[in-house]
Amino acid sequence: MIPIAIYHWNIGIVSRGKGKSAVAAAAYRSGEKLTNEWDGMTHDYTRKGGVVHTEIMLPPHAPPSFSDRSTLWNSVELYEKAGNAQLAREIDAALPIELSREEQIRLVREYCSSQFVSRGMCVDFVIHDTNSGNPHCHIMLTMRPLDERGAWAAKSKKEYDLDENGERIRLPSGRYKTHKVDLTGWNSQENALVWRKAWADISNDYLERAGSPERIDHRSNAERGIDEIPTVHMGVAACQMEKKGIATEKGELNRNIQKANRLIREIRAQIGKLKEWIADLFKARETAPEQSPQSPNLANLLMKYLSVQREKSRKYSQRWQQQHTADELKTIAAAVNYLSEHGISNLDELDASLSSVSDEAFSIREGMKAAEQRMKELQKLIEYGKNYTEYKPIHDELKKLQNGWTNKRDKYEEAHRAELTLWNAASRYLHANLTDTKTLPISKWKQEYADLKVQRDTDYTKLEAARAEVAELQKIRKCVDIALKAEQPEQTQNRTKRQEQER
Repeated sequence: MIPIAIYHWNIGIVSRGKGKSAVAAAAYRSGEKLTNEWDGMTHDYTRKGGVVHTEIMLPPHAPPSFSDRSTLWNSVELYEKAGNAQLAREIDAALPIELSREEQIRLVREYCSSQFVSRGMCVDFVIHDTNSGNPHCHIMLTMRPLDERGAWAAKSKKEYDLDENGERIRLPSGRYKTHKVDLTGWNSQENALVWRKAWADISNDYLERAGSPERIDHRSNAERGIDEIPTVHMGVAACQMEKKGIATEKGELNRNIQKANRLIREIRAQIGKLKEWIADLFKARETAPEQSPQSPNLANLLMKYLSVQREKSRKYSQRWQQQHTADELKTIAAAVNYLSEHGISNLDELDASLSSVSDEAFSIREGMKAAEQRMKELQKLIEYGKNYTEYKPIHDELKKLQNGWTNKRDKYEEAHRAELTLWNAASRYLHANLTDTKTLPISKWKQEYADLKVQRDTDYTKLEAARAEVAELQKIRKCVDIALKAEQPEQTQNRTKRQEQER
C-alpha cells in the first residue's frame, strides 16, 4: 500500500465587490507594507510571522517593473474601474512536509511556471511556515491578459445573440441581446480540475525524487472508490491546541472517524479472506474425486480437530496434556456454541452467515457516516454561529462609521481586522447555508451534536461486536483447516485400499 498524505488545495477570487483588495491580499500574504493607490489605504503586515519565501514570476511580455509587488498589484487595482471588479485569483495549497524547504520552493515554482506563467499570467507566490506542521503556499494570479506591448488587455468581449435568420435579437428595452465571450479561457471551471490534478502530479514527482513513499491524491474518497468519510479540516488554531495536548472537538471527531474507518477496513479484510477460503474449499471439493456432494458438517470437523490436537499432545508430559486439552475444549466449546446460536451447521450456512455479518457491519457504518457528516456540518454551524454573534457588534459599529468618517473608519477597520475577517467568513457561510440568520439556534445545534455523538458511540460498540463475530469465525476456520488437512491422508489411504481390493 502506498501511504496517502493529506491533500489540501483551494481556489478563490479576490473581488472588490466582496470588500477585498488585491494590494491588501498581497501585503498580508507577503508580510509587507503596501499602499493601495486606488483607495489610498495602507496595509502594514510587517509584523506578521511565518513568511519564509516570496517570489514574483512573470511571462516574457510583462513589464519588468511588475517584479515589484506594489507596482504589479497597484497596476491591477488602478486599471479595474468597476466597484465589483474581480482583481485576482488565489490558490492556497498544503506543502508536503517530507520535502526540504528548497524542494518546496522548487515545487511551487515549477507548478506556477507550467500551469500559469506559460499561459500569460503574472504570479505572486508566498510560502508560510510557522513550524506548526502546516507549511503551505499562497499563489495570487492576475486575471487580465497582457498584450504584446505589456499593457493590460480585455478579459472578454460581447457578442450579439442571433436568431434563426442570423438577425440580432431585440429586447423589450430596445437593446440587443448579447453574451460575454471569455478571451483567455482562464475562467473555465474545467481549469480548476486540471490545476488540482497538476498539483498532485508535480508534488508526487517531487516526493518520489526525494525518496519518500508518501503520495497525495487530488480525488475525493468517492472518486477513488474508497467508501469512507473524510476527516475534518482542522485549521491552524485547532492544530496548535492539539499539539499542546489540548483536545478539541474537531480533533476528537477526526480520531473517531479514523478509528471507525480502521475498524470497518479490518472487518472487510477479514470477511474477504474468509469468503475466499470458503470459495477455495468449494472449488477443491468440486475437483476432488469421490467427494460427498453435501457440504461438510462443521461440528464433525471440530471434533476431528480436537482428536488431532489430542494425538499431537501425547508426546508431551501428562500435566501439559491436561492443560492443553482443557484449553482446546474451551476453544471448541466456544466455537460449537457460536455455530449453534447462529444456526450454522455446514460451510454453506457459514458462507451465508458471513454475508449477514458483512451486511450488518456495513449498514452500521453507513449510519455512522451519516451521523459523522451531520456532526461536521454542525461543528461549522456552531463555530460560525458563535463568531457571527460575538463579532456582530464590531461589524455594526463599522457600518456607523461609513459616512463622513473615512479616517476614523479606516483606523477602526484596521484595529479590528481579525474580528471582522471572522465575522465576514461566518456571515458568508451562514447566509449560504441558512434561510434565516436573524436567530441562530446554537444551543439546539449543540444538543443535536451531543445526541449524534451518543448515537455514533453506540454504533461503534455494535461495530466492535461485529468484529468479535468475525474473530470467532477466524478461530473456527483455523480448526476446520487443521481437521480437513488431517482428513486428506485418511481419504487417500481409503482410496488406495479400495483400489487394491478391486485389483
